[in-house]
Amino acid sequence: EEEDVKGIGECTPYPRYGESDASVMAQIMSIVPQLENGLTREALQKLLPAGAARNAVDSALWDLQARQRQQSLAGLLGVTLAPVFTTAQTVVIGTPEQMAASAAALWEKGATLLKIKLDARLISERMVAIRSAVPEATLIVDANESWRPEGLAARCQLLADLNVAMLEQPLPAQDDAALENFIHPLPICADESCHTRSSLKALTGRYDMINIKLDKTGGLTEALALATEAREQGFGLMLGCMLCTSRAISAALPLMPQVSFADLDGPTWLAVDVEPALRFTTGQLHL
Repeated sequence: EEEDVKGIGECTPYPRYGESDASVMAQIMSIVPQLENGLTREALQKLLPAGAARNAVDSALWDLQARQRQQSLAGLLGVTLAPVFTTAQTVVIGTPEQMAASAAALWEKGATLLKIKLDARLISERMVAIRSAVPEATLIVDANESWRPEGLAARCQLLADLNVAMLEQPLPAQDDAALENFIHPLPICADESCHTRSSLKALTGRYDMINIKLDKTGGLTEALALATEAREQGFGLMLGCMLCTSRAISAALPLMPQVSFADLDGPTWLAVDVEPALRFTTGQLHL
């Protein structure tokens, strides 16, 4: 807060990365003295590690500057946003019949990009059923680190044969070496394996794309730098989110013009969003 203008940030602690509400609050409270003395975004990057806590503070500092200048965040950064964006709608894990029915229902409501959650079971049965139900939809698959190197080539070929556009994080991050020079017929995107620019070196020759999430990068400041460096190195970009409100999505919107896929449906899973809320229709985000 400066001169009665408040900046607001949001984050979602993620247990996968060792975070909890308590740990994130402790990190934020540890830098209150610096915040009271006018902490800059640049200094913040050195004070806190990448993660949810830094994202909350970084987002608040960006929001404060935008409010002070009476601009949108995109306007502050000189980014022009389209009035409508396509965002993925998620099909959660279930029986092949359940997942096919869910995909068909989302397609009927207007979703054109579907993100299919998979584990290591019934992969062929689920995907064949889904593709039969939505033959024209763009499908991306998220295995959430649930697969193993054994059988990966056959699974990738199955997805390619079903015209899947991209496979996200098939292996546990610690098994990434198995992707070294792995010949694959569809793009593979790093999620849990990619946090900041420091991740990129290990991803080269293993992944084709990265999924940028502000709760992983520690905010928009690092996310913008990561996007630039990743593109320079030939990586495609996806923009994702945790379960969050519209506030967290708004903080990430300046990245939208750079990405091939957006998965920003986090607020649609909430019973109550913040006000003012972004407007979502099935598969679309309206600005």
